[in-house]
Formats: sequence, structure tokens, C-alpha cells
Amino acid sequence: MKYLIDTHILIWFVEGNARLDEDVRALIANPVNEIYISQASLWELTIKISIGKLSLSISVSELEIFLINQEFQIQETKFLHYDKLQNLPFYHQDPFDRLIISQAQAENYTIITHDDRFKQYDVKLL
Repeated sequence: MKYLIDTHILIWFVEGNARLDEDVRALIANPVNEIYISQASLWELTIKISIGKLSLSISVSELEIFLINQEFQIQETKFLHYDKLQNLPFYHQDPFDRLIISQAQAENYTIITHDDRFKQYDVKLL
């Protein structure tokens, strides 16, 4: 199965945060599943780190190594994603989340998130 994980899920997974359900943690760690990280998530967490709204126990460089070791794939942004994005209803204003939703729609991913606002969109959620 192909999953695109939302930014906060990525952070919780990396940090071992107890807010991430153990079943979801196991699903993400299972090598049978293809786990994708949006470039939007990497951009979002880097911005938040740089302005002091987020701190991680590892550096961004170490995060790259972590993602490689976990065999996570980076979902780059394509014009198809922008095409979906320009037609996406404005139920949710967060630009990072809107791009994640657009990528999931275009690539037929299931999004792993705890954000209830994603339910307003035509996208598969876990």
C-alpha cells in the first residue's frame, strides 16, 4: 500500500512521540508499505525549525539519513499536483496541507494524518 504521511505524523514518527498510535507506527515501519514524504512537509518543518516554532532531536541532515534508512520516498512536486491544487476547494487554508492533499489525489495515496480538516476532501485517509 502507498501512504503519504502528513508533516506532524512524520515528526511524531521521527521523535517516537506517544501521540502516534502504535498500530500506525508499525504500519509506517513495515517495509511492505511504500511511505512517501511530501516535499511540502520537508519545507514546512524546515521553516518551522528556522523560525523557532519547532525543534527536533535530530538535524535536517540527520533527518535525510533517517528517511533513507527507513526507505521512505520523497514525493517531489509535479505540475499534475499543481493542476489538482488550483482546483482544490478552500476548506483548508494551510498551503502545505493543501499540496499534500493534491499530491495524494494525483498519485492515489492514502494520507496518514490526525488533522480532521482533511476529511472535507475527496482523499483516502488513515
